[in-house]
Amino acid sequence: MVAVAVGRGLPIQTRSLFNSKSIDRASPGGRVSWLGHSAAVTPRYRQTCVAAQQRPTWLPGLDPPPYLDGTLAGDFGFDPLGLGEDPENLRWYVQAELVHSRFAMLGVLGILVTDLLRVTGISKIPVWFEAGAVKYDLANTQTLFIVQLLLMGFAETKRYMDFVSPGSQAKEGSFFGLEASLEGLEPGYPGGPLLNPLGLAKDIKNAHDSKLKEIKNGRLAMVAMVGFFVQASVTHVGPIDNLVEHLSNPWHKTIIQTIANSSS
Repeated sequence: MVAVAVGRGLPIQTRSLFNSKSIDRASPGGRVSWLGHSAAVTPRYRQTCVAAQQRPTWLPGLDPPPYLDGTLAGDFGFDPLGLGEDPENLRWYVQAELVHSRFAMLGVLGILVTDLLRVTGISKIPVWFEAGAVKYDLANTQTLFIVQLLLMGFAETKRYMDFVSPGSQAKEGSFFGLEASLEGLEPGYPGGPLLNPLGLAKDIKNAHDSKLKEIKNGRLAMVAMVGFFVQASVTHVGPIDNLVEHLSNPWHKTIIQTIANSSS
């Protein structure tokens, strides 16, 4: 018993139901054959075949898991541990990655700007991994930590409440009368004139390209932050210092020589 199902202009696959052997052939048209009988393939089926073949994945030729259907921004089918099989867990992981991406982008920007100001001598800012030990005239370290804990705790609590009950934080009286200024577009994407002054991506449901760019840059920033941590641990200087040293002798000042010298 043999079944064949293909779309117009696509390679078809003949598969025996009693064994796993398959034969690829060329198809003259969009037909489905079953024991010599044929029927026309619907356009919707052909479109599905094309979309499945053209979807990019993190590993070429890989079949993504069924729960990663490509609708999420930045979904390239990467989940080797199957962490997103539960739909609720997947919703939480999407929000967690988004928040970590934004913090990483802010961190990378802050580290590079302050390090550039320090290296050029414009400001006497400490290197980023020593900044937490510096005593500031504005307030002592304990006070700054408590203020940051309260502000970030409040913001994260509101974000979690909006995640649990989407749209709840946009109701009147939920944010000290600032609901209109912080109107949420959807969980994870706050808006309003305070957080979206340029009015970008107001139609958040159809802003797939903007979401994709953000998550790609966020993932790159997270990788960069890991690099900054390793770099600081090995070289004990900032990223701009490392860049200047590398450019001074590109063939001999590389990560390989640096790690080799640090371990010797």
